[in-house]
Amino acid sequence: EVQLQASGGGLVQAGRSLRLSCAASGFSFDDYAIGWFRQAPGKEPEGVSCISSDDEHTFYADSVKGRFTISSDNAKNTVYLQMNSLKPEDTAVYYCAADSGYGYPCKNYDFWGRGTLVTVSS
Repeated sequence: EVQLQASGGGLVQAGRSLRLSCAASGFSFDDYAIGWFRQAPGKEPEGVSCISSDDEHTFYADSVKGRFTISSDNAKNTVYLQMNSLKPEDTAVYYCAADSGYGYPCKNYDFWGRGTLVTVSS
């Protein structure tokens, strides 16, 4: 059973940083695409950042380029999202997701974990 457990969300002031973590299990982490999506209140989910299954391509949404960094630790089956210079518009529930396909550019992933709430105050 695919399991994706995200953590690290919270309340933070604008301009500060947070790091999200996602522990994955139940699938071959090295062979799957992995990434982060978010859903703000009243909006559709959007892909924030993803790594393709071969690790060759990394996607970032335009709204987070230069501020967010995705990384993965294959030995720990964990993916991270370092979020710097946070803005109130980054407020959303953030989800870790995995895809059995190539997974680039960060759409329609197969498996989703429970989200973690990030709230950025102005």
